[in-house]
Amino acid sequence: MPLSTRIRSATHVALLHFCVSCLVALGVAWLVFVVWFPGTLRELASGLDLFFIVMAVDVVCGPVLTLVLYDPAKSREKWLLDLGLIVLIQLAALVYGMGQVASARPVFLAFEGDRFRIVQALDVNVDRLSEAPAELQSLSYLGPRVIGVRLAKSGDPDYLLSLQMSIQGLHPAFRPSRWKNYESQLPEALAALKSLDELRPKNLKKMDLLDDSLTELKLGNEQVGYLPLVRDLTTDWVVLVDRSNGRLLAYLHLDGW
Repeated sequence: MPLSTRIRSATHVALLHFCVSCLVALGVAWLVFVVWFPGTLRELASGLDLFFIVMAVDVVCGPVLTLVLYDPAKSREKWLLDLGLIVLIQLAALVYGMGQVASARPVFLAFEGDRFRIVQALDVNVDRLSEAPAELQSLSYLGPRVIGVRLAKSGDPDYLLSLQMSIQGLHPAFRPSRWKNYESQLPEALAALKSLDELRPKNLKKMDLLDDSLTELKLGNEQVGYLPLVRDLTTDWVVLVDRSNGRLLAYLHLDGW
């Protein structure tokens, strides 16, 4: 069989494989961007970068292998064996990549005194989940949950130890023994909210972002407060909170400190 004929046939099959891979990628995109990294959390929690790396590898590797290996002169059994190996490689890459994305997914948005902290799955020692309240002893795959955090006070026996752990990067929000129901800390959260009037002078060039968000929420300036939203070394985000019920409304890339 002429080489040009094989290349045309292989290109046709590879394009078909590429289309199927893209459909799978769309389904995975829905899981990642709608469920695991909702809204602007995809930017703050690095979900977008991780997803594109995974999809670039997975969507490209399968069709490329098909383009290289497909030959209409092969027997049906031989081609099915090749296809099975290609799909197996592609699935292995997808499973591994999605495992990495899943480990970075936000599982909690934790109220931590004067801020909200994003807790990702990789931040939590799963061996210590039994120390959390019964309803918080699992890491959700259905999107982040809002929780409270019990902070150590100066008179507590473990105050210095807790402070040392925080300095080392093991923040209270990462420790299951410190988790609480958000509702139990709702009065403290509402009392900690800052006025949007404090936010505006710090972000004069980004006020359209705040105003557009309030317009979309159909809420006035006085109905909404904010607290800084942090993840690791990223501290220039805020979360808007409904003053009437403590509900988290939106995450904005603004300096809240």
